[in-house]
Amino acid sequence: MDLGSLTTVVANSAYINARGSFDGSNLEALLCEGLQETLDMAFQSVCVEQPIGKRLFLEAATEYHGPCRLWRDIEEYDLAEESDRAQKASRIIQRYLVSSAKLYCLFLTPETVTQVKEALQMAGDSLFAQTLASVLGSLHLLPGENVPEEVPSVEVAGDAAHGLRLVPGLPCAGEGGVRRGVCLPDEGHGETVRLQEAQQSRFIVSLAYAFQTKDELCLIMTIMNGGDLKRVLLHMEHLHQKRIIYRDLKPENVLLDNEGNVRVSDLGLAVELKKDQTKIKGYGRTPGFIAPELLKGKKYDTSVDYFTLGVTMFEFMAAKNPFRERGEKVEKEELKECIMTGTVVYPETFSENGKSICSGLLEKQVDQRPGFKNGTCDEIRAHPFFSGIHWRRLDAGILLPLFVPDSKVVYAKDLDAVGEFSSVKGVGLDDPDRVFFNESSSGNIPIPWQEEMIETGIYGELNVWGHAGAIPNDLRRESILEQPKSSTCCLA
Repeated sequence: MDLGSLTTVVANSAYINARGSFDGSNLEALLCEGLQETLDMAFQSVCVEQPIGKRLFLEAATEYHGPCRLWRDIEEYDLAEESDRAQKASRIIQRYLVSSAKLYCLFLTPETVTQVKEALQMAGDSLFAQTLASVLGSLHLLPGENVPEEVPSVEVAGDAAHGLRLVPGLPCAGEGGVRRGVCLPDEGHGETVRLQEAQQSRFIVSLAYAFQTKDELCLIMTIMNGGDLKRVLLHMEHLHQKRIIYRDLKPENVLLDNEGNVRVSDLGLAVELKKDQTKIKGYGRTPGFIAPELLKGKKYDTSVDYFTLGVTMFEFMAAKNPFRERGEKVEKEELKECIMTGTVVYPETFSENGKSICSGLLEKQVDQRPGFKNGTCDEIRAHPFFSGIHWRRLDAGILLPLFVPDSKVVYAKDLDAVGEFSSVKGVGLDDPDRVFFNESSSGNIPIPWQEEMIETGIYGELNVWGHAGAIPNDLRRESILEQPKSSTCCLA
């Protein structure tokens, strides 16, 4: 038996069954078309935030070749090594900021050009920040016809004859099926699901896809089989820039993916501040990881997350909580009093920089605690404990992790707890549940799906078009030849 042909038949049958018809005209497929009306077609969303949209714009906007190349070169400069930055900065100035240059950008103001030239010797992180803002601002003001009115469905051919159709709202296979699906009938809160899906960061275990069946809401997240790691910083800044307070940072919630990248999970306690809000009240749930101001019942801001960051870093370096001995059982009231009034004792194994960063983060006075200020965590980044770290390259995922998990090992205490699919049974569904499911749908072409298509090379293999963007022959329905009834090959 030809197992390859059998696999193709099974794959095609599953694909056609999922679509409900050969031409995609069944009711289920048509219901998805309404999601196109929910697309955010603004330039920032389509051409900056959407990975595939950004690629298509930079490749297709030939009449704006100069600004697009400047955009790319600035991003390359931001990720460059310190030793290469001065040379790259000089090249950018010669190509785009000199009036005699072929790609001179007229939209740049004299003040912006002067600021770059004066700060060239420093070659700092923010050297081209204003320039990039001007580039995006000029492209944002392009005539409306440069942005498509709708995102068409794209039909592609994958492994053998197994096809994937980019139908808005439908689930897709991910990384060879390496995803963890969780069915949650009436479990959790809609706010948590929306926060999980909305935050796109390589440092957060985000919701990749969400879809619903007749009885279940399915949340698909990347499986993190590398275990957990007791340190993290950039995810805090990302969440706080989105006005989200995490409130549950601890070693168990900081995980490693297959490549050794750190990500934070479980936004169950996360809360999003409203536009007119600066502080909030509430309570944490993990003893030993709750900031003093939160224990006192006062209003608090993002500073509580940096206290828990200090506790987490202390545990990583000392293998114990700073407010109790390892293995010691302490009553909640006693632990609460220790956090609010006690003094942290540092082991001799702590370096001076390690002691300094932890003592700063564990500061009981909020106004003296380093953290998220003026929209960044630069105050913490500048600490000697983090010297030598190239933050932009770390943020972009370019730096190689110090530890890469073995892909053949599952880092879990109980292997029986790791399942491909889990569900909660015996829960009745009513109208409020269905409303919750609808609000939790990840909608059209999620960003994690786009990133996956690019990273796995599928986008590059399939993004091949004919002359002037015409559909290539192998994607035209009329060009698909009728398959022979027999696979036997006869040689005359």
